[in-house]
Amino acid sequence: MSETETTTEQAIHPKLQQSLGPNNTVEKDIPEDVVWIDDAFYVKKTRFGLYTSILKNPLGANFITGATEDGVITMTRWHLMCIQDGSIDDYTRVVNNGIVGGKL
Repeated sequence: MSETETTTEQAIHPKLQQSLGPNNTVEKDIPEDVVWIDDAFYVKKTRFGLYTSILKNPLGANFITGATEDGVITMTRWHLMCIQDGSIDDYTRVVNNGIVGGKL
């Protein structure tokens, strides 16, 4: 692993890393003329007609997908703001953790 990859991984907020998940899709071809929203992400239309936000840090990480461009922009801004101010845990919960209790 190079120094650049190590630095990039360390710069990712732990809550953002948790939101992205272990098998996050990464955009390999980012157009040079892309318009970065809030200098943090841009929105791309997928081949299925949906919209996906692509993060600047970590570069190319697919973040939120939705039916409308405005909805994806709104929710991406909200999610990043909650991660930044530490309030994301106030809005999230685990419904089922997949662990079976007791003896089978």
